[in-house]
Amino acid sequence: MAEALLKKLTKRVKGSKLLPASAGSPKANDTMILCHSDTKSWGAIKFTNTPIYCSITDTPEILAQENKDTARLLKAGAENVLWVQSPAEGLKEVLPLAVDRLSHLKGIIVEGNSAIEFLKPDVVIFIFGRDSGTLKKSAMKVLDMADIILFEEKPSVKLPVRPKKFKVAVPSASGLDECINYVHRLLR
Repeated sequence: MAEALLKKLTKRVKGSKLLPASAGSPKANDTMILCHSDTKSWGAIKFTNTPIYCSITDTPEILAQENKDTARLLKAGAENVLWVQSPAEGLKEVLPLAVDRLSHLKGIIVEGNSAIEFLKPDVVIFIFGRDSGTLKKSAMKVLDMADIILFEEKPSVKLPVRPKKFKVAVPSASGLDECINYVHRLLR
C-alpha cells in the first residue's frame, strides 16, 4: 500500500503536506500517518522492531537491496528512505530524529502503529489486511484514531463511525484513487 501511495503521491499531489504510512503488503494492524512540510519530494521510514538497539540506516547499498521494503519504497518514488530499527521503548527518541532528517521533504510515509504514539500526524490511515478478525489492544487504540480505514475485505471487527472507509483491491488501484483524492482534501 505504501508503494501505491508513493507512486500516486509523487506524481499527483500538489501543495505542502507530509505523509507517514505503512510499507510492504497490507496486514492487520498496519497504520499510515500523514503530516506536512513545504517541498515537492516524498520520503519514507521503514520501522523494524528490535530487541536491544536503536539505529537509523541511510546507507544506499543497504536500503536498495532487492526484495527489501526500503528498496520498494525507493522504486515507488521516495526521494529518501530511512530504516529505523528500535525496541518499542526506544522509538520515543529515535523516530523524531528520523522524521527530522526527512523534514525537508513534502511528505514522509512512516510504517506502523507504534509511530502514532510519538508523532503528531495530520492524517492517520489504518490498513486491514486479510487477517482482520483479531486486533491487538494497541491496534484498537490506533483504529479509533484513524481518519481513513482501508480494507480488502470488510473487517469482522466493529469499525469506528468517524473515519472514511475505502475498499481497496491490492495490488490493483481499485479504490486507491478515491482514497488519494480524499487525502488531498484532508491535507488542504
